[in-house]
Amino acid sequence: MDDAVVVGPLDLVARVDDALAVQAVAFGLSAGEVAVRRHIVVRHMACRGARAYGATTPSGRLVGFVYGMPNDRVHWWSTVVQPYLVREGGESWLDDAFVITELHVHPDFQGRGIGTELITTITGTADEPRSLLSAIDVESPARRLYRSLGYTDLARQVHFPSAARPYAVMGARLPLRRS
Repeated sequence: MDDAVVVGPLDLVARVDDALAVQAVAFGLSAGEVAVRRHIVVRHMACRGARAYGATTPSGRLVGFVYGMPNDRVHWWSTVVQPYLVREGGESWLDDAFVITELHVHPDFQGRGIGTELITTITGTADEPRSLLSAIDVESPARRLYRSLGYTDLARQVHFPSAARPYAVMGARLPLRRS
């Protein structure tokens, strides 16, 4: 990992705008999408077991973040992915799993091990024996990162109502592999 960047606990509610600025650049979000996600992030952080970690420069600039929480089958994400996991025989993954809700690193800081450090740090705090996440269902640096850590595809071509592109749901046993 980049030695100038430090990964540590993040008060995501207090720094939500900084985090969403990173996500907007990394994920290509419009101002309207950022406004909607702001409310979602704040609501998520009030959920049982939700936590966040950030990657900051010595000047305090947030250049990456991750947040997640123990899965709850009544949460929106879980209700959307459940039929796809049922179809693929992986519904049991929804129980006793820690979900990575968002993981983003500013493009200027990608490829330095920051994403790896963020995801292994947050999953290292999980009491659950496995982790879930969803990623756009294309071959990408993010998907390669997740596979290198032990995540495998549990369901593909998952369609979220608000997303134009299909996603893959991926799962891994914890602790994650480290190279």
